[in-house]
Amino acid sequence: MGLRINNILEAKSSGKELSVPELDFFIQSLVREEVTSAQAGAFCAFTLWRGMTTAETIALTLAMANSGMRMHWDVSDDTMIIDKHSTGGVGDKVSIILAPLWASLGAKVPMVSAQGSGHTGGTLDKLESIAGFNTHFSPDTLQSLIANVGCFIVGSDERIAPADSILYALRNETATVSSVPLIVSSILSKKLAEGINHLVLDVKYGCGAHMKTRTEAHHLAVAIERVGSEVGLDMRVVLSDMNQPLGNAVGNALEVQEAIACMKGGGPKDLHDLVCELSGDQRASSILQSGVVYDKFVQMVEAQGGDISKPFTDHCKRRIEVKATHSGRIMSCDAYKIGYANLLLGGGRSSSLEKIHHGVGIQLLHKKNVDIQAGDSLAEVFVCDESSLDEALSCIQDAYTII
Repeated sequence: MGLRINNILEAKSSGKELSVPELDFFIQSLVREEVTSAQAGAFCAFTLWRGMTTAETIALTLAMANSGMRMHWDVSDDTMIIDKHSTGGVGDKVSIILAPLWASLGAKVPMVSAQGSGHTGGTLDKLESIAGFNTHFSPDTLQSLIANVGCFIVGSDERIAPADSILYALRNETATVSSVPLIVSSILSKKLAEGINHLVLDVKYGCGAHMKTRTEAHHLAVAIERVGSEVGLDMRVVLSDMNQPLGNAVGNALEVQEAIACMKGGGPKDLHDLVCELSGDQRASSILQSGVVYDKFVQMVEAQGGDISKPFTDHCKRRIEVKATHSGRIMSCDAYKIGYANLLLGGGRSSSLEKIHHGVGIQLLHKKNVDIQAGDSLAEVFVCDESSLDEALSCIQDAYTII
């Protein structure tokens, strides 16, 4: 008797460990559209409820990675092919810097990124604020970019890990996003399909992250590191604080400008330090100071059709200051509230169908552990659509705890 979807679901619902053939069959059937939305949703729900063993998670990851096209790069066997994944944060423009930094150090960096969702910003949204920047290319062109530039940052291709795209959408609809096995397989299947051999994972914790505590972030990091190592990736994991935004800029064009400042040897210290830590290379700080990374970034932008010399798209000219209502010390600058304010301004999206405004955003002038006086400016807000402006300004004001 052959495998059947209902039998697989019954086994998962009763807590039985699914075999490699069962998980392969389920994923293949999912991609062939032989699994209904109800059945796929049930699979997600049972996985959240019952969990998965490490062996199951490895099998699911490989099945999802093999559900579509897998990239292979024309490089020598000893070449480091590396990417980075962040679990999402506010003001996180690290990928924009890391790709040209690693390429400057001799690695190959095929970064496949995504658009932002909710209060967290997406790397593609940021880069698409650059005039002409293209995020979709044929496999042959990507091969040329790796050979000639050493790095690229593009959007996902529907042919790469298509099973993940299906399950990811269902996880949002079925409130199963928090399932650790589904998180692990989602992240790693796409990275495996990119053809990398090294992965750096930035697991964020705090009010602006999906994982609210360091303990939760640690558990997720351990699970991803264990499975990633088993499927052949050289893994390195960093836990980083997202209780306040990373850097001072929140908003697409603003974050690109701050990333550029970092690539030229400047920028906020917390951004510089995290980039250097994630790079894993002791030369990172000095090479950022040299300006070589910015030159590589310009090369990448031009190779992807962008023109860094032109004004950023959707540029906003109107600025509003948010001022401190009383004197004291800033005890916190809530990352979630700042990110949500950017969403209200139009810099983010609540669903994949929403359009964003690349120019709006928030420039933080002060963050935690700074003494200020009443009337001092806390932040500058770049505004276009004023329909939710009052709520956004209130969110920014509320983000600051001043004692």
